[in-house]
Amino acid sequence: MNDTSLKNDGRTGFSRRRFITGTGSLLGAAALAGPIPSAWATPRTAAAPIASGSRVPALVIGTGYGGCVAALRLAQAGTDVHMVEMGMAWDTPGPDGKIFANTTRPDDRSFWLRTRTKQPLSNFLGFPLDRNVNRYTGILDAEEFGGITVYQGRGVGGGSLVNGGMAVTPRRENFGAILPTVDAEEMYSTYYPRANSGLGVTTIDPAWFEEADCYQYARVGRKHAQRAGFPFLFVPAVYDWDYMKREAAGTVPRSALDGEILYGNNHGKKSLQKTYIDRIRATGRVTISPLHKVTTVTPAPGGGYTVLIDQLDTTGRTTATKAVTADKVFFAAGSVGTSKLLVGLKATGALPLLNDEVGRGWGDNGNVMCGRANHLWDPTGKLQASIPTGGIDNWDAGGAFAEVAPLPTGIETWASFYLSITKNPHRARFTWNAAAGRAELDWQTAWKQPSIDAAKTIFDRINRKEGTIYRSDLFGVHKIWGDHLTYHPLGGAVLDKATDNYGRLHGHPGLYVIDGALIPGNTSVNPFVTITALAERNIERIIATDL
Repeated sequence: MNDTSLKNDGRTGFSRRRFITGTGSLLGAAALAGPIPSAWATPRTAAAPIASGSRVPALVIGTGYGGCVAALRLAQAGTDVHMVEMGMAWDTPGPDGKIFANTTRPDDRSFWLRTRTKQPLSNFLGFPLDRNVNRYTGILDAEEFGGITVYQGRGVGGGSLVNGGMAVTPRRENFGAILPTVDAEEMYSTYYPRANSGLGVTTIDPAWFEEADCYQYARVGRKHAQRAGFPFLFVPAVYDWDYMKREAAGTVPRSALDGEILYGNNHGKKSLQKTYIDRIRATGRVTISPLHKVTTVTPAPGGGYTVLIDQLDTTGRTTATKAVTADKVFFAAGSVGTSKLLVGLKATGALPLLNDEVGRGWGDNGNVMCGRANHLWDPTGKLQASIPTGGIDNWDAGGAFAEVAPLPTGIETWASFYLSITKNPHRARFTWNAAAGRAELDWQTAWKQPSIDAAKTIFDRINRKEGTIYRSDLFGVHKIWGDHLTYHPLGGAVLDKATDNYGRLHGHPGLYVIDGALIPGNTSVNPFVTITALAERNIERIIATDL
């Protein structure tokens, strides 16, 4: 079962020679190309950034799910808000006429301040896929810690720009293990529905799913799951399904059907830019400063907080440092960004009254990936929609939920690909390295083994039933499991521990956490709907009591 899928083992009829014949265009475009000259050397938007010396009633650090909920609801309640975002605005096309780069053709826009890409799938058919690029404030940050790479979105809209769009509400019976101090009744009756509505969550038309060429890969995944005795669940998403139908008909530019996902989606995906941020801008009370990075937050002598902010250019260079005063500050820089910032602020004495729970309880949502090599009579399709639509639920019996994910290479691969979310018990901690002047994470690579074991409860059984094997050419040489990464960082400022039960940081009134840092490491499914719903709950209470 652990034999390499690049060998013809007599069961699959699968051979390296057969695949190499068909992959010249893919490898020539992605793996073997050198860096392309930078066409994005200067900022592409003319924003009016926050001015040094400003005083604002509410400052939101970050523009992801939690930050957008906070900004919208504060503005609707009559509070003026300023949002600062480390990444770019992503609202202006580049020289190719597109805002975002294609998944199979990464360029400078693809990665945050790297000179070489670090793609989650690093290999294909034995060939490395990463390539040299020019240093640029690109959309995907592959942030490396000891033992794990954390993928995060960089730009106005945060993780919504780069995720797969699977908008999953956890099963209610699992909620007590996700957020034990939160009332499940109010979440499922009020805040999950509010989040799903605000995000524009919908489910694919089942009849169209059955006939669409672009979801052949998902139908194969469903067939294999069901034949092995697992339920296949249609999963809601934040994509305009009518637009995808027009993509398939050839009447609009392709987006999901051109494999766009990892480095942004140019048309049909309902990222935060098209949902919460549109409504934020309509209030007239919120301004947003892209390419601004918060470095310090300290109590201000006259009340509120002094916030130091570096303004960046597209090479990551600091072009100005600004000091502003905020009456209230909302930390929404994502699990990693918020945790690193708070740990540093406590350790350096900027916010000395933060408690010792800051930095603790961080988890990877049990993420692990794998691929399977199918028989030749089970092709998964050359054309694959980049938006997943289904998952395999073995959470109760095996501790794993697996999305049937696309592998949009543009060629037939006979491969099924999966991202699993698992019951991994391990939690890491951010600490401050004073000598290096940075926050560090103590995650250990070996901690991924429970995730692999849980995922195997699904895929070992499917392989036995189908007589198939794992792919071993996607994450390195003869490496089956993508156990080196997470797309779903959670925790680091856990609700009711580092904060009170509504995200107020202990010790410093007027400071709040309102993002995935509040969730202790796991949501049992893709987390962004839960992050959004929790933010809706918390900000409602904060507005009612603190303003």
